[in-house]
Amino acid sequence: MPRQVPRRIQKGVFGRDPGAYDRARLAYPKRVYEILTTHCGLHPGSAVFEIGPGTGIATRELLRLGADPIILIERDRRLARFLRTRWGDRDDRVQIAVAPFERVVLPSHGFDLGVAATSFHWLPERLALRKIARLLKPGGWWAAWNNHYRDPYRPSSFHRALQPLYREVFGPSESGHTRARARKDRGDRLRALASLGAFERISREDIRWAVTLGTRRLQRLWGSFSEIVTLPPGKRAWFLAELGQLVDERFQGTVEIPMLTPIYTACRK
Repeated sequence: MPRQVPRRIQKGVFGRDPGAYDRARLAYPKRVYEILTTHCGLHPGSAVFEIGPGTGIATRELLRLGADPIILIERDRRLARFLRTRWGDRDDRVQIAVAPFERVVLPSHGFDLGVAATSFHWLPERLALRKIARLLKPGGWWAAWNNHYRDPYRPSSFHRALQPLYREVFGPSESGHTRARARKDRGDRLRALASLGAFERISREDIRWAVTLGTRRLQRLWGSFSEIVTLPPGKRAWFLAELGQLVDERFQGTVEIPMLTPIYTACRK
């Protein structure tokens, strides 16, 4: 992904229109929640914290599977307001802490499970992992996952066709989804978890799936990505219009996107 915009600005873009973000983003595959229940022990009555819940895409499933209580740690006040309108005082299982994860005060050894869904990459990794280890009970679990809208091991004609448009907007840049990058990221994440000495049974699973989207749905999805949201309004509108034309003319209005959802899990010693 192009990194022309500072991360501190990228972090704040998702709260600009929470409703649009919620409608645009895809849910996570069922396999994520199978791992949380069968491998990480999520069950009714599990005490859970979620880092960066955004609009609650994963939260809904965590509640359905029995998280009680669940503390949502959301730094963006606009997203926190959205979460309150969704659950607010209607569900006493949900608590919302409006603060960066690095600063939030939570009980040590108070949680059975901690999770981050497409949010952990915004945090200072080792600092965050040390805090996560303090929050989890012995035998508690940590799980982090994210949706990649491109799988480096399954080449896509759509993504190849998209590259000239990206180069026109952002200039030449190294792809963030190469096989070499995927292998490096995997090794880095696993080594970071192991380096603390606080976790065991550390693992990663790559969940491969696919989604078929029409032109308008694809435009909404791409329009929610931070590198597109932070474009000047005119350039953003032009990019999304060109994206729609590409899908209509080259792919007859429908594309299949190979998805990759890596999930990292670790048990607190």
